[in-house]
Amino acid sequence: MSAEATPAGVWSDMLDGNGRFVSGEPRHPRQDAERRHELAHVQRPTAALFGCSDSRLAAEIIFDLGLGDLFVVRNAGQVISDSVVGSLEYAVAVLHVPLIVVLGHDECGAVRAAIESTGIDAPSLPPHIWRQVAPIVPAVRRVLRAGAPQGVTSENVDAEEVGRQHLRDTVGSLLQSSELISDAVAEGRLAIVGANYRLADGTAIPDLIVGLAGETA
Repeated sequence: MSAEATPAGVWSDMLDGNGRFVSGEPRHPRQDAERRHELAHVQRPTAALFGCSDSRLAAEIIFDLGLGDLFVVRNAGQVISDSVVGSLEYAVAVLHVPLIVVLGHDECGAVRAAIESTGIDAPSLPPHIWRQVAPIVPAVRRVLRAGAPQGVTSENVDAEEVGRQHLRDTVGSLLQSSELISDAVAEGRLAIVGANYRLADGTAIPDLIVGLAGETA
């Protein structure tokens, strides 16, 4: 990655890598034995990525990165929790990353489960699954309310719009939950990019940028 470890520089490098992945011309950088030995006792990632656990969302592959480039935190539906915030604070305070990418995606099972949970006579989810998807439900309800005059229900609601709303909620929750992270953004040392990954074509499309990392597409 670029030696210019600014939020904008790191995000630009990640978009370049995503472009190589989409075009089918990845370089697979920094994945050899030399790199492995170099990182045996130290890590210097240039970004943190908080994304969904979905098996199709392999962060280093999507952005054509290598060992030690990303500090990755993942759970189903990229839902904020104490462990997530603590991990990202570690990336900012100890590893000094200048960028956090929050990565959602289409066809998300956690988003679909949250939508289905709002249906009439929806079966109860197992308690741990319910606790995981419950933070997505407010986004579902907002999209349902907005579409109610047009007859939108949990049966035909736009899941991609729910995912987009939830992505923005996640970035907002992260900033609200962590004074350390929000202060770093305010001081210009850190930016947060909320992006949606499209499974079919492989593109990571920025939806929300907080801080100095460029403009959304």
